[in-house]
Amino acid sequence: MNTFGRKFKVSIFGESHGELIGVVLDGVPAGLELSEQDFERDILRRKSGAKGTTPRIEADQPTIVSGVFEGHTTGAPLTVTFRNTNTHSSDYELFAAMPRPGHADLTAALKWDDCQDPRGGGHFSGRLTLPVVAAGVVAKKIIEDATVLDDTPVREINARIVELGGIPGGEMSDEVKTADGIPGEGMPEQWKQAIDNAIKEGDSLGAVIECTVPEIDPGYGEPFWDSVEALVAHAVFSIPGVRGIEFGDGFRAAAMKGSEHNDPIGEDGRPTKNGAGGVNGGITNGAPVRFRVAFKPTSSIRKPQETFNFQTGEMDTLEIPGRHDACFALRAPVVVEAMTAIVLADLILMK
Repeated sequence: MNTFGRKFKVSIFGESHGELIGVVLDGVPAGLELSEQDFERDILRRKSGAKGTTPRIEADQPTIVSGVFEGHTTGAPLTVTFRNTNTHSSDYELFAAMPRPGHADLTAALKWDDCQDPRGGGHFSGRLTLPVVAAGVVAKKIIEDATVLDDTPVREINARIVELGGIPGGEMSDEVKTADGIPGEGMPEQWKQAIDNAIKEGDSLGAVIECTVPEIDPGYGEPFWDSVEALVAHAVFSIPGVRGIEFGDGFRAAAMKGSEHNDPIGEDGRPTKNGAGGVNGGITNGAPVRFRVAFKPTSSIRKPQETFNFQTGEMDTLEIPGRHDACFALRAPVVVEAMTAIVLADLILMK
C-alpha cells in the first residue's frame, strides 16, 4: 500500500496533476525543532530545471499542516503538503489508447478498471518522490536527535551518481551543483555529452547511484524479514524507476572466492574491509553501510516507438508529447538518501 515503517510510519498521498500531494508521518518524537525552511535544501536537490531534467517547474513549497507547534514537533501525526500548480494534463490524453511502453499506464488501468488518474502518471509519477524527500528531512532530524542523546554515530547519509548512461566515473555531489542545488556544469564532460545526445535523439538515460552511511553503530537490523538490506531494498525499490540494488561487493561476490569476499575482523572488533557493505546477518557490523542503486532510463521519450493502439486494435507509432526528464536519476540521489534515512530512523526508534 502507501505506508512504510513500524515505529516511524510514512504514508504518501496525491497524484501528479491533482490539487496537492503530501505525506503523513506517524511516530515522530515530540520536541524536534522543525520549520518549513528545514525542507529547503533537500527539496532544491530534487528540483528540476537543469539540462536533462523536466522543464516542469513547480514551487515545491512545503506547508506543515499538523504535528508542529511553536517550532517543535508535538508527537501527533505530522502532515506536509505541496500544491501542484504547473500541470499540462492534455499531454496525457493519448495514453488511454496507447499506454506508454515501460510506464504504469497499462498496469494501473488493468488493476483499477480504468478508474485511475492518468494525468502526469497519477500516483505512479516521480512527482510523488517530493513528499518522500520531505519525510527524509524529518527522518534525518530523528537520526540527529538520537546521535545527540545516545551518542549513536549515524552521522550522515551521502548519495551520489557514480555512473550515467553506462559511463562510469565522477560524482554528483554538492560541489557540482548550481547555487540552486540543481545538477549543474560540474558534472563530467562525458556525462554532459551523453545527456545532450539523448535529448537530440528524443531518448533517455539511466544511472547508478551509490549511497553510503559512513558511521553507524553495529547492532541495527533484525535477522531475516527485517534485515537492514531487506528494509533498505524495500524502501529503495519503492522509488519509481529503480531496477536493482546491491550491497558491498554485490553481484561481483558471485564470482569471488570466500577468501576474497570475507571481511576479516580487526582488533577494534570492526571489519578491516567492506565486501559485505556494512551488514552481516541482516545486522550492521560497524563498517560503513554502502549500496548501489540502478535507475532505468526514463520511460517517456519523444523517439518513435512501435506499440499497440487499443483504440484501433492495431500496432501503431507512439511519439510521446509533454515534459519529461531525459535522465530523472539526476534528481534521485536525495531521494535515495531520504529512503535510507526513513529506514534508519525507524530502526533507531525500534531499538
